Amino acid sequence: DYWSDSLKPSILAETGAGLLIYGMGEQPILELLKLLSKNIPFQSLKTLKQTGITITEESIPGSKKWNDIELYPHEDCLNDKKKFAENFKIIEENSNSMNPARLIQKTGDLTVIVNPPYFDLTEKDVDRAFDLPYTRLPHPKYLKKGGVPSYDMIRHSVTLHRGCFGGCSFCTISAHQGKFVASRSKRSILKEVENVAAMEDFRGTISDLGGPSANMYRMKGIDREMCRECLRPSCISPSICKNLNFDHGPLIDIYKEAGKVPGVRRIAVSSGVRYDMLLPGDRDKAEDYHCREYMEKLIADHVSGRLKVAPEHTSDRVLKLMRKPSYSLFKKFREEFENICDKKGLKQFIIPYFISSHPGSTVEDMAELALESKEGGFKLEQVQDFTPTPMTFSAVMYYTGINPYTGKKIYSAKSKEERLDQNSFFFWYKRENQERLKRRLRKLGRTDIEKKLF
Repeated sequence: DYWSDSLKPSILAETGAGLLIYGMGEQPILELLKLLSKNIPFQSLKTLKQTGITITEESIPGSKKWNDIELYPHEDCLNDKKKFAENFKIIEENSNSMNPARLIQKTGDLTVIVNPPYFDLTEKDVDRAFDLPYTRLPHPKYLKKGGVPSYDMIRHSVTLHRGCFGGCSFCTISAHQGKFVASRSKRSILKEVENVAAMEDFRGTISDLGGPSANMYRMKGIDREMCRECLRPSCISPSICKNLNFDHGPLIDIYKEAGKVPGVRRIAVSSGVRYDMLLPGDRDKAEDYHCREYMEKLIADHVSGRLKVAPEHTSDRVLKLMRKPSYSLFKKFREEFENICDKKGLKQFIIPYFISSHPGSTVEDMAELALESKEGGFKLEQVQDFTPTPMTFSAVMYYTGINPYTGKKIYSAKSKEERLDQNSFFFWYKRENQERLKRRLRKLGRTDIEKKLF
């Protein structure tokens, strides 16, 4: 937990709750209610999928369905960060597996048991959740608090799918929605677009037709048996899996059909786009999977003047830790973006997102990022200083100073001074920062960057 700078035990141990449903919980909730309706005692529900429980007795509830993995006890992890890193590797691999184990950890006088999740939701399962008669309004309790600012941004948006196989190190999506993408049917999506178009305040623009990543609709492994054996946290990093079907055709079709709904004049795509799947390096796949066609349609019809993408850094070493593609691929995408804009007669811009102070990133890396951004003609605005989020690879590297997969030490900027040093390089163009940055560059022995930057 970043705010208290402490390693917390399971939330079950802290709260005393009898049962935890984790992730997107429709399936375990329905199963729980079904069992309770049959008068099965709550206390005996110890092997329900996608739940966590605690026990005080010595014997662990038997289950022939799953293999068990016992993690290092919480108290051991408090005394040895390496053990916490090793636990994380096991947790991440199992959360990304089609054959996950049941995880067991002793915490004080309790034993915490996390039962494996459901995976591979069917289209029918996803539709059932999204087709419920939602009001599409914030809860009334927020009216007295002046409303919810973010609601205005998303009230006319429609979600196409759940899950993300990108596996970015700092992102929790795979932890709570899963690595495997679960998509809605065209019928369900178009019905919701019709509902949005019928809203009193709708003015013709769907603000987003997307998901955790904009361009993953209906994408999955070609040979599912190969997926069953796979423990990779990302299907596209460090390279695109040869078994991945990343056909953008169904997504192009959805954009076209949604645009025909009465009252809809325009559809924007505001969710993040994974440009590494648009430039796969394999010409045959790029053509078969409609990559160029999607790129042209996105840029010509669904960008509101500015397309936001997330290269995150310019150092390939840091990007590898982030599980993001090389910065050279971003530059290639930008070139393609500008070519398409010129061809279509559009005046549009790419807005890149970057992160400072990510584990592995040094001040020198940030100085080089500043120079890259200047030479690329960017004055960065969409930036953030890294905040460790629980259950992410990045947070574990930050806390332990170790890469759980290699055991190697990883530097992280932790002090206020170190973090400010890194973040200020985003804003090299501000006069109030320049003397400070010049001194920093001289101290690093990088007068070459100083001359080019200033």
